[in-house]
Amino acid sequence: MNMRKLQIAKFSIGQRICHKTFFYRGVIFNVDAEFSGDDRWYDDVALSRPPKTEPWYHILPDGKQHTTYVAERNLAIDENIKKIDHPLLESFFDDMNESGYISTEKFN
Repeated sequence: MNMRKLQIAKFSIGQRICHKTFFYRGVIFNVDAEFSGDDRWYDDVALSRPPKTEPWYHILPDGKQHTTYVAERNLAIDENIKKIDHPLLESFFDDMNESGYISTEKFN
């Protein structure tokens, strides 16, 4: 039986983050408990080889049109409360407060 340790995500949906290596700001719009991409993408893009068994985050980067997929170890909390500028922001979030963005998705 495969008994893996349950990973607890350090960050949450709607939280503003900054990338530790590439220094961009963004907001989390989805969280995976572990890497859910394919091996080819990982080999081509994840050059620092972050752990696949730890949380990964889908990010709307500030001032960009694309999304990013980032391992937890590459993220830090963004203390800047300035609004994130991304064309998909309103697709995921209704409002913003000092803690971050408030999701349009209602959770139980």
